[in-house]
Amino acid sequence: MNILIVDDDRTNLFIMAAIVRRLDDVDPVTMESPLDAVEWLRGNEPDLILLDQMMPDMDGMELLRHIRDDARLDTVPVVMVTANTAVDIRVRALDEGCNDFLTKPVVVPEVQARLRNLLALRQSRALLRDRAALLANEVERVTAALQRQGEELVNRLSRASEYRDPETGAHIERMALYSRLIAEAAGCGAAYAQELMKAAPMHDIGKIGIPDMILLKPGRLTAEEMTLMRQHAAMGHRILANSDIPLLRLAAEIALSHHEKFDGTGYPNGVAGTAIPLSGRIVAIADVFDALTST
Repeated sequence: MNILIVDDDRTNLFIMAAIVRRLDDVDPVTMESPLDAVEWLRGNEPDLILLDQMMPDMDGMELLRHIRDDARLDTVPVVMVTANTAVDIRVRALDEGCNDFLTKPVVVPEVQARLRNLLALRQSRALLRDRAALLANEVERVTAALQRQGEELVNRLSRASEYRDPETGAHIERMALYSRLIAEAAGCGAAYAQELMKAAPMHDIGKIGIPDMILLKPGRLTAEEMTLMRQHAAMGHRILANSDIPLLRLAAEIALSHHEKFDGTGYPNGVAGTAIPLSGRIVAIADVFDALTST
């Protein structure tokens, strides 16, 4: 660690540097000119700054403002060394971001104790900052892993549904793309439109629970068969619901709602109007559009 000491008096610099060297693993960096200190700080970040209040060219208060205007140095502790005990000076310095004061003539044990405390605080803040960054990176990594797992699961389940209905493969690719285009045209964000395209292929996953004699029947379904067929929406929802993966939760919402109709005559719940989730409304349009244009 290092401590920047700024004082125009060489004797004071020598004394403060000697005190700093007595601290464990701390090196002093001394500057007689505050202008030189400003230049040095442009490329360096000390762990603590000791500055004299009364100096030529630039006093300690002005140097303090320069320090606090630099975002890199915003958390670096600053101690002002002064012979002035006036309260207004100290209040101004505190308002400008000064952390502590030392009164001349300095008392060596007091100086060392204050510096140790401020350096410990500096280290603690740095550790917390590093831990926060590490945690943020870990959250990002886990979230990305869950996203990849969700996408892989969607792809695998979609492939599984293709084995039940040979026509499904090409259809789900087209309607997924249509879903994204409709979402974008409706003013949805690009991220939502992309997620919708990934989740849309799962809209009919519940059909894996429908008997082949009904699912693959070439003719018109009877009323009883249609009742069974319509259960695929709720089946799909049960397969996908309550997942920790956001993509699967969106797919579950689509599976349950993409056969609802705006007038309330759809299934499985007869939901109407804007009570139907937007995802279900968009996928329903894409699904019907592809069915009408590909036959």
